[in-house]
Amino acid sequence: MEAPAVAGLESWHCVVRNLSEAALDEVLADEVVFQSPIVHTPQKGRVLTKLYLMAAFNVLPGQTKIEQTSAGSTKREGHFRYVREVVGDYDAVLEFMTEIDGIEVNGVDMIRWNGEGKIIDFKVMIRPLKAIQKVHAQMATMLEGMKKGG
Repeated sequence: MEAPAVAGLESWHCVVRNLSEAALDEVLADEVVFQSPIVHTPQKGRVLTKLYLMAAFNVLPGQTKIEQTSAGSTKREGHFRYVREVVGDYDAVLEFMTEIDGIEVNGVDMIRWNGEGKIIDFKVMIRPLKAIQKVHAQMATMLEGMKKGG
């Protein structure tokens, strides 16, 4: 039997490649908790987690090109890439690199899946301080726009 993290990781990479909101809904458990590097309190539930992840998809790629795919999802080409993965039975740590406005961003996504293969915990850590400040400013703007429906 395949470990939940192995199958879950494959699904997660598909979500990141295609940036599909529908696919994101499929991989998140209802009770998922999102822990942001810039927000003190954990964000609980699928709706808030999805909001934060969709905002991150728009901020972190350092996008250079956006196109709609035939499947209706958005494809962005940018600097974001995973550079290392450590995978256990229910957990994975994925180190990423990207660049935003000339600032190199290095971080990790720490993901935990349940027995059904759904993400139940998602924690993001970012370094260095200059990168955190840049991500904070851009995420705040993106989240505000998303909350207003823009």
